[in-house]
Amino acid sequence: MDFALSPDQRLLRDSARAFLDEHVKPASLRPLWDDPRGESEAVWKEMAQLGWLGLALPEAHGGSALGMVETAVLLDELGRAAYPGPYLPTVLAAAALEAAGSPAQQKRWLAAIAAGEARASVALLDADLDWRPEAVAARAEPAGAGFALSGTKRFVPWAHVANLLLVPAQAPGGLTLFCVEPAAPGVTLAPVQGMDPGTRWSTVTLARTPVGADAALGAPGQAGPLLEALLRRGAVGAAAEMLGAARRCLDLSVGYAKVREQFGQPIGSFQAIRHKCAEMLLEVENSHAAVYYAAWALDARADDHELAASVAKAYVGDAARRVCGEAIQVHGGIGFTWEYDLHIYFKRAKALEAQYGDGDYHRELIVRRVAA
Repeated sequence: MDFALSPDQRLLRDSARAFLDEHVKPASLRPLWDDPRGESEAVWKEMAQLGWLGLALPEAHGGSALGMVETAVLLDELGRAAYPGPYLPTVLAAAALEAAGSPAQQKRWLAAIAAGEARASVALLDADLDWRPEAVAARAEPAGAGFALSGTKRFVPWAHVANLLLVPAQAPGGLTLFCVEPAAPGVTLAPVQGMDPGTRWSTVTLARTPVGADAALGAPGQAGPLLEALLRRGAVGAAAEMLGAARRCLDLSVGYAKVREQFGQPIGSFQAIRHKCAEMLLEVENSHAAVYYAAWALDARADDHELAASVAKAYVGDAARRVCGEAIQVHGGIGFTWEYDLHIYFKRAKALEAQYGDGDYHRELIVRRVAA
């Protein structure tokens, strides 16, 4: 398979890199760690103007009608910059709205997302931290003409800045996905201290939160396949971000090995360092192949698209952690200092490793599909 990007995809990559190099520098990230929002409104608006927020949305809703490959290209660059913001959760929610939303739901939210006027997130995890749709424990009980939602959703990314939350719950007809606004009665958000200071999570508690019957996304009781598709898309997206973080750590390591001297010569001339960098390059190239094949497979609805998504998430999760960790080793003592930028990428990669299914979860899916 030819993994070369098309001219338009290369243009997207190059323009994204130029923008992020200018507006999302490591020096600009640390102040956001102490900011209550944790993201830049100005950068978000610029991303909307560049068309990134509607990249995969239909043109009728202000999008560009592109696919997962282009989204992966962009997420690769966002990972390279360690961008702090709700891009991936928002595009996942937008994909769900496009796939299963009613005309009224799409009209209300999709154009606003593409224009940068709305952010969204998907609350996939319940209290027991099980990614399987059948493990959803939140309940939706009939109440008047609609439902009352109750339950606890954990590690919801960027919920504190979201205008819309997609919340799966067990309704009388089965598993159903609901549109919930964080300002609705009975919704409580509590911040969660995570490993990555550049990403924000919340525990979302629903205490008989009222929603109308029109808040259901898609047919009642039919949310299982939609959630599985969202999880696959999220897994490939997170893998693309981890790939970008690994690329950045490899570049920093190679650059450092060329200029740092010991015993009168660059440390890159030493076999131990050269071999580390070679192994890091091998991991990055394999991760690139896994991510972009999985993205293509999702777009093409290939027979193995489910398997490809799990392979990408499981492999890149391990590979990015190793590459970012080896980068710290290449840099020696300075690499272990928190003030050095390597830790931004190491912590981001480690946090993404657990999102949308960790390695163990996706390896189990791989075994089931291969053995079926």
